[in-house]
Amino acid sequence: MGTVVAVLLVLALIGFYLSWRATRLDRLHHRVETARAALDVALLRRAAAVLDLAASGHLGTEASVGLREAANRVRRADAPHRELAESALSATLRETLGTRTALTTGRESQEVRVAARGVHLARVFHNDAVGDTRRARRSRLVRLLRLAGTAALPDFFEMDDQAPEAAHPRPTPRGSTVERASGDKHLSGQRSRNGPD
Repeated sequence: MGTVVAVLLVLALIGFYLSWRATRLDRLHHRVETARAALDVALLRRAAAVLDLAASGHLGTEASVGLREAANRVRRADAPHRELAESALSATLRETLGTRTALTTGRESQEVRVAARGVHLARVFHNDAVGDTRRARRSRLVRLLRLAGTAALPDFFEMDDQAPEAAHPRPTPRGSTVERASGDKHLSGQRSRNGPD
């Protein structure tokens, strides 16, 4: 009688463990789906912000056309070409915004930069979720008992997601007219405080 109880207890523990593993895998897959949906939203938001910037009139014709074409390619790209199109848009943004100091405080350009940082964070969360799921599915027990069911193995989203940096004004060269004027003003202020010689 004691042996039967022990066997039943062991079987119950095994069943509980397998159920826990299957539930954990299901939660990991759900996390991947949620993270992918958030990444898609972030990518669409970036494309919309880029189109707004291209239509704002703050850029030259060539830059506006380049951004608009890159954003439209992203929106039309199918799954196999999505990563390449998104990477191309990132490169175009860096080339356009990174060299234009006047756009560092514009509303449209700020929205693009915020959206680009959102893409980076969303992709990090997504790829972290994919990595955790793939590691869990590498277990021999999971593969032997097919605890993942029919769920497809998730893939990483690989793209260039480096956000455009704000252009900085060039430093004033030493000895320039601006620097000399500033120095003259400083000396004039000192003389006025000290009084006439």
